[in-house]
Amino acid sequence: MKLINIGFGNMVAAGRIIAIVSPESAPIKRIMRESEDKGLLVNATYGRRTRAVLITDSGHIILSALQPETVAHRLDETEEPEEEYE
Repeated sequence: MKLINIGFGNMVAAGRIIAIVSPESAPIKRIMRESEDKGLLVNATYGRRTRAVLITDSGHIILSALQPETVAHRLDETEEPEEEYE
């Protein structure tokens, strides 16, 4: 299981992430509000502005203060195949 850093030492299982989106659109704001009502919202911003919203396969919504591009880049780094030594 690969973990990615989403800021401030918080880690998320890379294989569980379905989407990384920006929080500005109305549908994403609605998803955030509904997940908070259901108890599925994880706020990992430490009081800073939410810049990325991570949607997981379990229905959890994770808020991050990092840019979506930064989180996506870290996700791409974890998915690179490891070299095998013979």
